[in-house]
Amino acid sequence: MADRRPEKSCEQACESLKQQDYEVAVKHCTEALLSLSQYPPAHLPEACQAQIDRIKIETLLYRIASFLQLKKYGQADEDCRHVLGEGLAKGDGSFHAVLCCMHLKGKLQIVSNVLSKSLMGESL
Repeated sequence: MADRRPEKSCEQACESLKQQDYEVAVKHCTEALLSLSQYPPAHLPEACQAQIDRIKIETLLYRIASFLQLKKYGQADEDCRHVLGEGLAKGDGSFHAVLCCMHLKGKLQIVSNVLSKSLMGESL
């Protein structure tokens, strides 16, 4: 994948979540998702598509956490449908692999902390 902008935006969103700057995180996530939408899935090698899918799932998780903190529940719900619906519907294990990768890199804890804070003690 020659253009690294979506991945950079995704990383910036992660940093914004760490810094509790949720509006900026949403902005970075939206930029990443718009950039990713420019890649038609049918014309990409499988490895590139897997990387794009990983960035998309990670970005949607960051955006969901940010929307919840900003009390934009409708938008968070829409992203949940995308990330869970599309991720689990594939049935190829890619969604689980992305979560495992995020966990190993310590990124899933950031999302979990924000979601826990947003849900005010409700178990995840």
